[in-house]
Amino acid sequence: MGAVVAAGRRALPRGYADFGLQLAIWFGFYLVYQLVRGAAGDDAAAALANGVKVMDFERRLGALFELSVQGFAASSQTLIHLTAWTYWLSQFAVLGIALLWVYLRRNEWFLRFRNTILLANTLGLVGYFLLPTAPPRMFPHLGFVDTLQVFSLIDHSSAAVEFSSNPYAAMPSLHSADALIVGVVMAAIVRRAHWKALWLAWPAWVWFTVIATGNHFWLDVVAGAAVASAAGLIVFRGPRLRPQPRRA
Repeated sequence: MGAVVAAGRRALPRGYADFGLQLAIWFGFYLVYQLVRGAAGDDAAAALANGVKVMDFERRLGALFELSVQGFAASSQTLIHLTAWTYWLSQFAVLGIALLWVYLRRNEWFLRFRNTILLANTLGLVGYFLLPTAPPRMFPHLGFVDTLQVFSLIDHSSAAVEFSSNPYAAMPSLHSADALIVGVVMAAIVRRAHWKALWLAWPAWVWFTVIATGNHFWLDVVAGAAVASAAGLIVFRGPRLRPQPRRA
C-alpha cells in the first residue's frame, strides 16, 4: 500500500489533495450542469417555434444544408456508427480524458483549460434558459432523422434521467463549444505535428457529427463556437494565476 501511495504522489503533480479537489469540482459541476440543463427551457411550444425560426433564418441565407449532411452520412453504415459514437463520447469521455492528461502532463495549462470549459458550459446553460430550441431531429416531417435512436442505451423510465435530459437544449451546441476548446488547447500543448493536426481537425469532425446525427443546426454550431471563443478570451486574457510549485 505504501508503494502505491508513493507512486501516486510521484504521478500527481500537486499531490492527492489537489487531485481530489479537481475531481470534486469537475463532477460537482457536471451534476449541477445536468440538473440545471434538465430544468432549463422546457417550453415545448417555444422550443419548436425557435427551431422553425432557426430554419427560416438559414433558408434566408440560402444555407439550410443539414438534410444534405444527413443524407451523406446515411450513405455509409460506417459513417453512421462513427458519428453516433462520436456524439456520445465527445463531450464528456474525450473531454474528461483530455482534462486528465493535461492535469498530469501539462499541469501549467490545466487551470485555464478547466476554467474555459466551465465558463463555456455556464454560458451555454444561460442560452438554454433564454432560447430553448428544438433540434432538427424533432422535425421528422421535414425529413430529419434521429440517427442516435438505435444506439440509445438509456432507460427512459428513470425519473432522474428524464429530469436531467432536455430535448430542447440545442442553442448553442455545447458539443461544438467543448470540441473547439479541447482541439485548440490540445493542439497548442502537444509537440508532434501529426498530433497537432489531429487535434485541430477534432472540432470540425464533431461539428459534422452533431449535424449528421440530427442534433443541431449549423447555426447552433456557430453559436457554440462563439461561446467557446468568448470563454477562451475571458479566461486566457485575464490576469494570470500565480503557478503553484510542483511537488517534489
